[in-house]
Amino acid sequence: MKRRAFLAVGATSAAAALLPKSLAVAAAAPGKKGVMLMNRLGPSSCDLYIANADGSNERRLLANPGFDYHAAFTPDGRSVIFTSEREGAGNAGVHRARVDGTGVEPLVTGPAVDDVGALSPDGSTLAFVSTRGDHRAHIWLLDLRTRALRNLTDSPVVAGDPAGPDCHFRPAWSPDGRWIAFSSDRNTVWRGHDNGVGWEHTQELSIYAIRPDGTGFRRVATRPEYCLGSPKWSPDGRRIVFYEIATEDTYDAHSTNPQVRSQIVSVDFATGADRVEHTSGPNLKLAPQYLSDTEIGYLVKGGDDEGLAYVSGTVPAVRRALRSPCWSPDGTSVIYEKPDFTPRPFDTPLYSWDPDWEYRFCDSFPVLSAQGRLAYTDKFTGTSSIITANPDGSDRRVAFDPAGKIPDPGFSPGAYRPAWSPDGAWIACGLGSWFTQDAPANTVIRVRSDGSAWEKLTDGTSNAGFPSYSPDGRRLVYRVWSEWDKGLRVLDLRTREIRAITDDYDNLPDWSPDGQLIVFTRRTAGANFDVYTIRPDGTGLRCLTDSGANDAHAVWNHDGRLLYSSGMYGFREEACLSDNTFQPYGQIFSMNADGSDKRMLTDSLTEDSMPLYIPQKFLRGKKRS
Repeated sequence: MKRRAFLAVGATSAAAALLPKSLAVAAAAPGKKGVMLMNRLGPSSCDLYIANADGSNERRLLANPGFDYHAAFTPDGRSVIFTSEREGAGNAGVHRARVDGTGVEPLVTGPAVDDVGALSPDGSTLAFVSTRGDHRAHIWLLDLRTRALRNLTDSPVVAGDPAGPDCHFRPAWSPDGRWIAFSSDRNTVWRGHDNGVGWEHTQELSIYAIRPDGTGFRRVATRPEYCLGSPKWSPDGRRIVFYEIATEDTYDAHSTNPQVRSQIVSVDFATGADRVEHTSGPNLKLAPQYLSDTEIGYLVKGGDDEGLAYVSGTVPAVRRALRSPCWSPDGTSVIYEKPDFTPRPFDTPLYSWDPDWEYRFCDSFPVLSAQGRLAYTDKFTGTSSIITANPDGSDRRVAFDPAGKIPDPGFSPGAYRPAWSPDGAWIACGLGSWFTQDAPANTVIRVRSDGSAWEKLTDGTSNAGFPSYSPDGRRLVYRVWSEWDKGLRVLDLRTREIRAITDDYDNLPDWSPDGQLIVFTRRTAGANFDVYTIRPDGTGLRCLTDSGANDAHAVWNHDGRLLYSSGMYGFREEACLSDNTFQPYGQIFSMNADGSDKRMLTDSLTEDSMPLYIPQKFLRGKKRS
């Protein structure tokens, strides 16, 4: 399943006129500059459950749940280490609770991702994944007595090629506490799916081990063109078990209904040899764990067999929608999570990484007119119509309903990426199928902002979309995307003359407020995309990014800076463990118009995108407490 099939998820059958009950951006708190709206592809909530190993006696784990996931029993079985977003939606921190669900306490919190905690056998040290420091996922250690923190994998011996993903995941202590095993994509390259040409990236992991003092680093297991993840130790410490999946399949593994297969494999820790495949056949199998010397439990993700399974076959499988299982030290109990992907309501508060602005959730492609009116595409909460409203929620309207107006709807049809005319009278947008190259019927249209009329601006012979107005309102820039016609086009709205300013794989143009530049995304090589600017006359082409991890979807901010999405700091988690997302490593950044002063604006485990800053002067609604 590729991106266009993914995009069908989230649409509902409700009529376009059925708007959300609440469509109001509340004013930010006193002292704040305003609100940043943004989109997030990930669960809207998640709860932990505990049950017997056979699935019986299921119940919520925590007495006071709060967006919790990635649990692990402590070695004595009395407590649970887990990740929680209690400090704010999107901000992952490591917490601990008693196994009866009481006594929740934070262990590691802060603005970075802190995730997947594992307690040492003697209970003195917490190993966990964190993006603190250089924003890449590393294995960190916390001394629970002194509270001292140390980055275990930030050393010249461990460091891989910084041009690649180069991150580390899923730490697991050996039973004697002398080693920590983990997975890593160090010294791999950014590679797109579909054999390197797809927009989203695959992931290739190997299994490594290191001593807690940072010595003894070595690779335990690898397989070319495969991803090996989530290592766990046998009770005697002699073997390491992990899942193994073809690298090409790691993208589909985090789709809405994965149809790929993986196997559960173990090797001898000392030699990396004596390879044993414990499973065979279909199904995506993840999260293996030794329950005894002879039994291994694991997760079947997706499909008819989804749930818990056991390699021996003597323990009955548990057919249940769940994620991230972990079994108690004696193998009698299991804790897992149940994520919920119900779309967040408009204006739901999110964790803010900027003290001057409050972050809130919005649907797709939000944009503010010069007069202070909001427009967006209701992709995940409606029918991909263009919705307008005052930011305080008043005067809500469906400016354009695409139903019945697309000749060949294809995958995920709709009206996408609205753009206001400077006078606020018109909204331009694309009409057709989202991000689908083989859709020549896609057209650029403009609609009266009051919804009273609309017209096509392109003739449908080329896939056209993503328009943006010039500041004087006389021209539109848009992209065409097909095998025979590609690049950016400028349309004169008075004469209807069309002029090409690029002829490459370019997308998502946005005209600067001063009219001097157009920012856009260009496919530079294979699956690599970068942010460029060009003058409206086609001169002055300039590349602003070069991370190799898809820098894209740039828009101009009200202060003249550029906002864009990037995976430049690598994956935040093993890709196969994510759900319903395209680029789980994608975060929001800003930079100057010349590409300088790049700043990270989000640091989450989910795909964050489509930012829009709304200054406080436009927010007349009731302030949040």
